[in-house]
Amino acid sequence: MTITLLAALSPITAVAQADTMSAAIASLEAGVICPPPTVGSTPAPGTLAGTTHLIEDEPPFVSPSQRVPAVIGIGFGIKSMATDPFGLQDVTITVTHPPMGPTAATTQSFQTRIDGTAPSLTFYQFDFDYELVQGPWQMQAEKDGEILFTTSFDVVAPQAAPDLARVCGFEELLS
Repeated sequence: MTITLLAALSPITAVAQADTMSAAIASLEAGVICPPPTVGSTPAPGTLAGTTHLIEDEPPFVSPSQRVPAVIGIGFGIKSMATDPFGLQDVTITVTHPPMGPTAATTQSFQTRIDGTAPSLTFYQFDFDYELVQGPWQMQAEKDGEILFTTSFDVVAPQAAPDLARVCGFEELLS
């Protein structure tokens, strides 16, 4: 599992499909990404892997879809920016999904921040076969009891979204 955090340097131009979004969030974009190179990791005890990957360069969304093929290497997530130019510290991101892994976990969470001068990227990337669970997934950001945003994704069989399943060049993994 890879849940990745990044404070990007370019502004967001699109507004995403959020289920909920508070006034504390200036912009939000959702989509599918191909795996970027990692530069390290940070502890994330609320996740199955126990860490999250860190990246330097923000990958572009290869699709604004919230329908995600269950393929190793594919990622999906949110680019968000806070209304407050100083940003939001101590934000809890909770990812809810169908049961996975040896404990049949249905939620994973970690701490992050949302920048107020540039978008912050949070995404989930399929790194292991046990993560390829199909069904509804949700990413939610919360700070001090306030829901900042909630966005839903639908993870589907690769055959249900074949063009998107091939977009990152992992066709050999589809058979």
